Amino acid sequence: MFFEFGIKDIIDITLVALMLYYIYRLMKESRSLNVFIGIMMFVVLWLLVSQILEMRLLGSIMDKLVSVGVIGLIILFQEDIRKFLYNIGAHQRMRLLLRFFQQEKEEGGSGASRETIVPIVLACMNMSKRKVGALIVIERTTPLDDIADTGDKIDANINQRLIENIFFKNSPLHDGAMVISRQRIKAAGCILPVSHSLDIPKELGLRHRAAMGMSQDSDAVVIVVSEETGGITVAIKGQFQLRLSAEKLESVLTEELKK
Repeated sequence: MFFEFGIKDIIDITLVALMLYYIYRLMKESRSLNVFIGIMMFVVLWLLVSQILEMRLLGSIMDKLVSVGVIGLIILFQEDIRKFLYNIGAHQRMRLLLRFFQQEKEEGGSGASRETIVPIVLACMNMSKRKVGALIVIERTTPLDDIADTGDKIDANINQRLIENIFFKNSPLHDGAMVISRQRIKAAGCILPVSHSLDIPKELGLRHRAAMGMSQDSDAVVIVVSEETGGITVAIKGQFQLRLSAEKLESVLTEELKK
């Protein structure tokens, strides 16, 4: 028996194929490809039993497993799902819409002025020379209020000496991250999400893993000063830029914070 096949069906198949492709990519990046293959095999078996063979008893049991299994998968892969949804939003950008609803972004911005960038660069270079560890998160379009709430609120102007004093080894806030938002130091001593990626070089420490995790969960620019080597690293969108000089750091911040 013939059935109609129109443009709607083509769009439907295309969308399903794209969805499966992006889920496949997500699982592959999170090293859960075998889980994805197992889920797909179970779905095919479920469709075969319930729709084609019409086995009522086995079909009803598998229906219950599917309904409960969806909740279980959401719990198990909540971090990956969050990253997946964020990547969708990052691809779409919607810059005009964000600027319309966040007019203060137009007025204050994320801090792309030279008066904001230079104190950060100078502080990082001084801390690098003395091998003082530091972790600085510069907010862009993704709000970081939840991250700032994990530390101590400061709400101060960006100042080179203040940054260095916060990360001084005897300071009670030196182990956490500093959050900079709208040209002000918003909070310090903050806790960042740590990336568990196996692609991060083993010589990089916990600060770098925290920077990677933050850059994967948001569009923030994260600066790391290594306590062991004094090297300066920037993490953006899940990618590291290692061993930056003062000129390169200033160039990266100027370019990224103007976007």
